[in-house]
Amino acid sequence: MSFELIDSQDRLEALAHRVRGAQRVALDTEFHTERTYSPRLMVVQLAFDDGEAIVDPLAIGDLSPLLAALDETLVIGHALSSDLKIFAERFDSVPSRVFDTQVAAAFLGFGMQISLADLVRDLRGVRLAKSQTVSDWSTRPLSERQIEYLVDDVVHLLPMYDTLVERLQAQGRYEWALEESEALGGIERYRADERRAYLRIPGAMRMNRRELGVLSEVVKLRDALARERDLPLKYIMAEDIVAGIATLRPKRVEDLAQLRRLEAGVRRQFGQAIVEAVARGEALPEDALPQRPQRPLGTSRDTVAAVMGVLIGEIARTHELPPSLLVPRASLERVAREVPGDRAALEAALGVSSWRAGLVVDPLWRLLSGELHLEIEGYAAGDPKILLSP
Repeated sequence: MSFELIDSQDRLEALAHRVRGAQRVALDTEFHTERTYSPRLMVVQLAFDDGEAIVDPLAIGDLSPLLAALDETLVIGHALSSDLKIFAERFDSVPSRVFDTQVAAAFLGFGMQISLADLVRDLRGVRLAKSQTVSDWSTRPLSERQIEYLVDDVVHLLPMYDTLVERLQAQGRYEWALEESEALGGIERYRADERRAYLRIPGAMRMNRRELGVLSEVVKLRDALARERDLPLKYIMAEDIVAGIATLRPKRVEDLAQLRRLEAGVRRQFGQAIVEAVARGEALPEDALPQRPQRPLGTSRDTVAAVMGVLIGEIARTHELPPSLLVPRASLERVAREVPGDRAALEAALGVSSWRAGLVVDPLWRLLSGELHLEIEGYAAGDPKILLSP
């Protein structure tokens, strides 16, 4: 198997030069997530129109030349967001021009989450051997089977890109897929909003705003400690312990002993920092306290969201698109909660991109304003269908 192994800084510089001279490059990565704060990059695979390269990050100290070069070409990958998230978290950099073959396939009726192996089979007639899916990518040297797997993951991407673009253009959907893919190239997409991180803690819904203030500060502390030590969040404090601290609101390190699942070692190492985080939450002025999470919709508005979902499903069926690609459930719930008063307000509440708005805003507004009705036809014959009628 012909490929170039990049395992030194000099070879990486040469590869970066090659990337800058290419009109397009296929990209994939292998990483481990089990024991670090953010995924640890183990391998980077690249494919050009004239060959493949495997980059060994464990042997190279500085990947910045490659990352800078990737920003100067079109980067093509499958389910790219997980790869780009690593670049954002580890190197604070993502390529700005990207095209995701999984996203593109969704616009052609392949579903939202088609795997690379299935798409390669359907478009290229090739069955990939996925025997190394759970391989240990930290081992060196890489085995022949590992290398075969790594090359397979990128070698088909450029020909698939050509096929997908041709089909998308034939159906008038290339711009839709391009817009969705380009959104993956913004680094802000991969930066978590620490001001809202407390919402991910189970039990936050039941807390008052003062407890949420304490919770938010403890969550920020846990994140900082985990990031500093490059450890998973759960290795610092489990989520139920974080919630317990927010409701206990300890004033002294000794008070932490009331939390039976908070180990003595954690109390000794982080106890003072935890108490200080609690104190910061207690000191927040009322107008600076976090807002309580939105409660679930009541029965009637939940029904409104469900009816809108039926309409979205029918629009998606008509265009052979996955419903979740058009409008997420959260957006429908926001509309049901806010009850926008006109079409423009509805579009703003949905927060959808231009191509989505062109498909869904008018039908949704007509449904909500009583101008459009949903009917079921053919149920008695055993072949029910949704009909839209003015």
